[in-house]
Amino acid sequence: MTATLDEVYERLLQAYGPQGWWPGESPFEVMVGAVLVQNTAWQNVEKAIANLRDDNLLDVMRLWQLPREQLETLIKPAGYFRLKAARLRNLLAYVVERHDGSLDSVFALSMEELRSDLLEINGIGPETADSILLYAADKPRFVVDAYTQRVLKRHGWIDQEADYGTTQSHFETHLEPDTQLYGEYHALLVRVGHHHCRKTPRCEACPLAEWLPADGIRLPD
Repeated sequence: MTATLDEVYERLLQAYGPQGWWPGESPFEVMVGAVLVQNTAWQNVEKAIANLRDDNLLDVMRLWQLPREQLETLIKPAGYFRLKAARLRNLLAYVVERHDGSLDSVFALSMEELRSDLLEINGIGPETADSILLYAADKPRFVVDAYTQRVLKRHGWIDQEADYGTTQSHFETHLEPDTQLYGEYHALLVRVGHHHCRKTPRCEACPLAEWLPADGIRLPD
């Protein structure tokens, strides 16, 4: 038994309710969080963000002017703090040097222009770039993460070989280009992935269990 993306969304929304993601107080905070969340759990990012907020540093120019060593110390809870400090500074350099520190100028670019610029920044890959586009710039680009890939592949909704772009295109082809829908859908997939579609699946009581293939979960060869 299969399901449309709309049916999957409605089932997840009914099961979990609105997720209210991304939890940032400003577009700039979302951008910072999108870098810090790489390869770590969100609760670790929250601690790093709190450190920056406590020191009144969630501002483009103040964070740009902060010495690297201080930045590393403040974001240490997020892990890989030296690497992430370098990546944050790369992102800040783009905003400051190309846009005079103005996020309005950054977000005035078309979605494709901004995505291209972001992907040229060392340390910004497709998932981070698309998180910035969707949650900070309010542009309709669907974010794909490991949970998204796993849920769709295990249900046989996309090929096992589908890469990031193919998976993203699957959503953007079948859904209206709506930022609220994209953000909520992504968050709901993270929720079901975290609770059920782990590396070792826990299908019992999963709201999507009835749509698993009749011959069992699809796993990579």
